[in-house]
Amino acid sequence: MKTTLGRTLLSLAATTFAFAAGPVSATGLATCDSGPKDGWQPQAKLEKQLTDQKWQVRRIKVDGGCYEVYAVNEKGERVEAYFHPVTLAPVPTKR
Repeated sequence: MKTTLGRTLLSLAATTFAFAAGPVSATGLATCDSGPKDGWQPQAKLEKQLTDQKWQVRRIKVDGGCYEVYAVNEKGERVEAYFHPVTLAPVPTKR
């Protein structure tokens, strides 16, 4: 009886941890302490900043509290880059 209860509690704890850890950073490549979304710059401003640098932006989404950008840079290279949503500064990744 104790073994079954122990396994159940362990399983519940593991499931709870998995759900709690998941939303913080979907990919784990970058995280931003970006505060409430009402303080964020619009994605359109970041897109303009990048297109002014001759990037071809394919997609911008939120990941780990950062803007994650999929684009082709000025050299023609495919890029996955992260930017802080308040400052629009590039964020180093954990690659």
